[in-house]
Amino acid sequence: MNIKILNLLEGAKEATGLAVIIDVFRAFTVEAYLIHNGADRVFPVGEKEIAYEYKRQDPDCILIGERHGRILPGFDYGNSPSQIKNVDFTGKTVIHTTSAGTQGIANAAKAEEIITGSLVNARAIAAYIKQRDFREVSLVCMGLDAKVPIEEDTLCAVYIKSLLEGTQIDLPAEIENLKATSGKKFFDEALQDVFPKEDFHLSTEADIFPFVLKVETGERENCKLIRKIDVTY
Repeated sequence: MNIKILNLLEGAKEATGLAVIIDVFRAFTVEAYLIHNGADRVFPVGEKEIAYEYKRQDPDCILIGERHGRILPGFDYGNSPSQIKNVDFTGKTVIHTTSAGTQGIANAAKAEEIITGSLVNARAIAAYIKQRDFREVSLVCMGLDAKVPIEEDTLCAVYIKSLLEGTQIDLPAEIENLKATSGKKFFDEALQDVFPKEDFHLSTEADIFPFVLKVETGERENCKLIRKIDVTY
């Protein structure tokens, strides 16, 4: 198995084989909670205008997303797992757009298959890759606004790679280190309206969901759909 760790939009564009598009803080943690909480359909979109158009056509759909961390005008929720962790989305259609993670999905055109990546289902991701016996795996770290490499996404990629290769990393220690680097913003009292402390803890609770989120073609042109695949490991 050839495992590549790539970065940002350029990495997404270069991804081949199975592409794991990683966004720990917070896009693909949010999508895992959405699916866990019963969302019927989740559409990750790159452009906010697409999300608004969905809402115009279907006023009952839920808009979730951000730009630069802040909830977009007219959206139902920001890109925050703590906002949605106890919300029942059963039967709901959710449109999700973010500054980084969903941009990676939109740009991974060369990949044969795309799944999302986060710490909350990292072990399931590794098990899925092993069970499907992919020969080429691209772990794409989307970073801050898809422009700057960031520690939590790199950690997730390294952790998945270690699970695939049977090596060990001290994940609890590495997560603790995030509090002084990319996770520091979640502990800034002045930023709690945008980056609540609970989001850090929810996003770094590793391996709690035994499923992967596969990106498939939706019913509209250039439309992607998230599908849950349960994984036994």
